[in-house]
Amino acid sequence: MATDRRKTRDIEETGTPEPGSPTSRPREELFLNRELSLLQFQARVLEEACDEQTPLLERAKFLAILASNLDEMIMVRVAGLIAQKRAGISKVALDGRPPAEQLAEIRREIASLQHRAHVEWRERILPALDDAGIHVLDHDDLSEKQRGQAERVFLEEIFPVLTPQGFDPGHPFPHISNRSLNLAVRIRDQVGEEHFARLKIPSLLPSLVPLKRSSGGERRDGTVPRHHWFVWIDQLVAANVQHLFPGMTILAVAPFRVIRDADIEIQELEAGDLLETMSERVYERQFGDAVRLETAAGMDDESRRLLVANLELDPNDEIALDGPLDLGGLWQLHGIERHDLKETVTAPVVPRRLRPESRDGQSVFNVIRQGNVLLHHPYESFDPVIELIRAAARDKRVLAIKQTLYRVGRNSPVVRALLEARREYRKQVTVLVELKARFDEESNIGWARMLEREGVHVIYGMIGLKTHAKSLLIVRRDQDRVRRYMHLGTGNYNANTARLYEDLGMFTCDDEIGADVSDLFNYLTGYSAIQDFRRLLVAPINMRRRLAEMIERETQHAREGRGGAMVLKCNSLVDDAIIRALYDASQAGVEIDLVIRGICSLRPGVPGLSENIRVRSIVGRFLEHSRIYWFANDGTPEVYLGSADLMYRNLDRRVEVLFPVDDPEHQRRVGDDILATYLRDNQKARLMNPDGSYTRARQADGDPAIDCQAWFLEQARKEGD
Repeated sequence: MATDRRKTRDIEETGTPEPGSPTSRPREELFLNRELSLLQFQARVLEEACDEQTPLLERAKFLAILASNLDEMIMVRVAGLIAQKRAGISKVALDGRPPAEQLAEIRREIASLQHRAHVEWRERILPALDDAGIHVLDHDDLSEKQRGQAERVFLEEIFPVLTPQGFDPGHPFPHISNRSLNLAVRIRDQVGEEHFARLKIPSLLPSLVPLKRSSGGERRDGTVPRHHWFVWIDQLVAANVQHLFPGMTILAVAPFRVIRDADIEIQELEAGDLLETMSERVYERQFGDAVRLETAAGMDDESRRLLVANLELDPNDEIALDGPLDLGGLWQLHGIERHDLKETVTAPVVPRRLRPESRDGQSVFNVIRQGNVLLHHPYESFDPVIELIRAAARDKRVLAIKQTLYRVGRNSPVVRALLEARREYRKQVTVLVELKARFDEESNIGWARMLEREGVHVIYGMIGLKTHAKSLLIVRRDQDRVRRYMHLGTGNYNANTARLYEDLGMFTCDDEIGADVSDLFNYLTGYSAIQDFRRLLVAPINMRRRLAEMIERETQHAREGRGGAMVLKCNSLVDDAIIRALYDASQAGVEIDLVIRGICSLRPGVPGLSENIRVRSIVGRFLEHSRIYWFANDGTPEVYLGSADLMYRNLDRRVEVLFPVDDPEHQRRVGDDILATYLRDNQKARLMNPDGSYTRARQADGDPAIDCQAWFLEQARKEGD
């Protein structure tokens, strides 16, 4: 069972408003439930799959993303609420709902999303794929020739790795691992006794089993498309399950999945070796409490009853689905070489100042000394970040490299560059690896061990605080003095996701920022009672206070007749105190635009509360990941970028960094180009209503169509020409 700390950790802290103020209203009038808001985001992901303007294989990909997102929500958020309910914890959420009420609504919403996703797959995407020559067939729809081919694939490639597990007085109920695809098999033996067996389909096998390709008729352009044929693996195994139970009569067979509590709570003070403790917890994740059972709609009642009882589930946590149990398997289709059915791949450009022809032989350090460089991914390449680390590894003047790593992915060029710095050039390298990066723990553990073996000084973060900041510090002895060069960003040092996620980063050698970054690493790696920073906003030290001060400053400007405006872009807005401050600012007349990709607990456009607040969300082809905080400041804008969302956990329980953008040209780019384009988007944007629902932004008569991501791609293309 989860600990009390785990059960209560996500309940947001609330302040006490002034009596009679607009924010003294009941909670349910002020705030939206975070879990239901997160499900509204999942609905927007589903809308991308339903949008016929989206290329066909991208639509299938969005269904896979939705399936993965819902799994993660169940493993973490739903599991936490179930733990609270079991423990009798009745403390309410931000909107006043107790755990039991939240669970009931969440179950309904998840079931609705899954039903809508299956309808979209079955009635629209699947037929369209079939017309395009990609055939995902049920086993019953295979031709006789295809059935023979499928059976050969089963016997040669699948049957040898399958292991049925019986359940009877001599065999305890088998452990069903998290998110695994299984078959429930009921059989009758030769003396008439009935038995139950579980058959796990190993995750290494493809969800969609490919059958022999064929060529279709000639297209109008003279090309001959290749047809791709697939059958769902659970159906293929079910059709051939008799091979695993020779001499038995198959009474019923149906697929099912179990989702378990997969969050990890580390009592760090009791963990002598955090690396080993995390390794153990990652292994144990598959054994967490079962929180959901997904079954095929046609499963027999006896198998369903047996599974619910032995998994110790509430019957409300079982759902029957009419279609594939794991739409996440549709990721496989995105690997098909059909570029006509995918988004056009555009190579990211390198900013002009960093290109070889512009540098005239100068090193990247010389370029940074001439002025800060702003990078906007994925429109601009992540390669300069890797180049900076490699240059630091090979430069004889470089004395030390320090970096935070949160999610770097597999086969990371960033980590390889750090290893090169230590292995080949014997540089002093210090890396903070955040082992508690959810669902990336296993990858990070591997990198941490590899770095340690090469002599890199590896730090695992601070007790009780997850380090989410994105910072790189290079100390170099220049000809005039020792200077610090930095990269600060909104996204992870992951070269793969940098091609898929929208993020911002900046190269700088600003002395005050450099002193702050040095203090930050000393805070992370040693003992420090630092109370403030010169230029950086660092959670949990000064970020909450400084953000509150900047919101209050805009409020005062508005009250004193100087206007007031702010544009805030982040993934989530949940923090009670920040929301109340935004409501107060709105009441004072501050114009507030919020670009919130995911969870938003603030209610916009409520009379007498938030008339001057507008909220929009953009999903689109790239994951909107950057955090931008822009304040008008009476004509002298103040702009910050960084890693922190407006959530209690980010502001008070994580190490986060927001860094200033001071260069007037960069401020103009962030404000007038990037943020303004988000606010003009009338193709992908969804506008939030006071009740938490969303409406697609409409293109007014005479206005040009603006898809912000397409616009950024086009601007990058022009810059690259």
